[in-house]
Parts: sequence; structure tokens; C-alpha cells
Amino acid sequence: MIRTGTPFLSAIAALAVAMTCGSVAAHADQPGAPHTEVHRIGSSGQSGQAFRLTYTVNVPLNLFWKFKTDFGADFISSNRYIVSNRLISRQNNVYITQTRYRDAPNIVFRWQTTVYPLAYRMNYLLLNPEECGQKFNRGTIQLSTESGKTRIVHSTYFDFFGAAVWAHFPGPGGMVGFLRYTADWERKTINELQHRYHR
Repeated sequence: MIRTGTPFLSAIAALAVAMTCGSVAAHADQPGAPHTEVHRIGSSGQSGQAFRLTYTVNVPLNLFWKFKTDFGADFISSNRYIVSNRLISRQNNVYITQTRYRDAPNIVFRWQTTVYPLAYRMNYLLLNPEECGQKFNRGTIQLSTESGKTRIVHSTYFDFFGAAVWAHFPGPGGMVGFLRYTADWERKTINELQHRYHR
């Protein structure tokens, strides 16, 4: 699950606000790099921000779906942004997880994820946005096959204090850097652990 939102030091926020925040519509890879694109998209008439992250992973669709829906997996905390992740409950195709993040380790994010295996799709929703300093956070993840690989399209809509600053902020501390790290982390992790899902 991708969490969007991170606290800002006042100096960083001031620097970002002072920048010219033109519409950086997309950020794509250099030639030869794994395919990753980040697009800022419309927020469906709501306040806040939205993005679409599109990337490919060099494993078959069925295998990556098992990896992506392994909500209680122990490897999730190897993501540098995550302290812990725990599967709380499952009822039919609805999963509830609790996640703590390194920038706010004392706050528990409670996520509800509804999976649709036949469509290779999942919808997620932050259940306790106020406790997490957010107005809302929801999104969809759609998987499909592409030349033997898996194509992932991840769209999220969110709002919190400083969301616009984070969405435009360049480098590792901004939205694009965070999303590109997430895609790279998933590629690396599934390559190391795909033997778990060959069943």
C-alpha cells in the first residue's frame, strides 16, 4: 500500500512554496531503465491532490498478484518508509491492515483494501484519516499483463496540510521521488522473493 503524505520541516515547506510550482505533468524514465511514469491528475472535483503511477515488473501477472495481495507479509517493513505492517482482519474480499510509517511512527494508519481477483484490481481507503492528519486518502491499483510482464496502474486521491507542496517538491523528499522508490522497491523485492509465490 502506498501511503501519501509526510510531515515537513518548515524550512523545506518554505523552500518548496517559494519555487515556481508549474505543472510537472509527468516524470518518465531514462532510456533503458525499467518503465515508470508518474502523472499528476485531476482530483475529481475534490480538494487535494491526485497522481497516477504506472510501472512494469518483470514477473507474470498471476505471480505478482499473489505478491501484491500478501497483506500480512513480513517483507513489507523492508520498505524504507515503513516501520511495521499488520493484517488485522479479512472478511471475504475485504482486508484491514494497520501500518506505521517512519516519519510518524506513533500514528497507526488503518487501511481497508477490497480485492477483485478476477479483474486483478484493488480499491483502498484510509479508515482513520483525521487521526493521521489527513482529510481523505483513497485509490485503486489495477494490474494487467504486458508482454509477459505485469503492468501496474496505481491512482490515488488525497488531501492533507501541505499536500500541494509535497506533490510539487523535487527530489527524494517529494511525491515523485517517493513513488519511484516504491516502484523500484517492489521490483527488487519480488525478484528476491518470487519463489514464495510459485504455487
